[in-house]
Amino acid sequence: MSLADNTCVPCRGGVPPLEPGKIQDLLGQLETGWTLNAQGHIEKTYTFDNFADALAFTNRVGNVAELEGHHPDIYLAWGKCKVEIWTHKIQGLTESDFYLAAKADRAFHLPAAH
Repeated sequence: MSLADNTCVPCRGGVPPLEPGKIQDLLGQLETGWTLNAQGHIEKTYTFDNFADALAFTNRVGNVAELEGHHPDIYLAWGKCKVEIWTHKIQGLTESDFYLAAKADRAFHLPAAH
């Protein structure tokens, strides 16, 4: 089963963030490009040939996030979109963050609608 096949579980707080070893293990299960930033969030920048494709991807990720009830920070610019994920309630990472990251990768591979 792929990480993307899991459903995000809403965090109600009170759970500890993932340990560094588990974070590295889950990062290794994602497609290349995901990194752990200085704030302890996972992020990836996707590149596109134009603004329209980057915007379409942004909307696909937004739709997935809304369906999952798990909302990343999404930064849109010409030819690129950065997705930054963490669990706000605990200011750290949970397994659901990695599920959402895998779902973003899956959305990236969908054909762009023109």
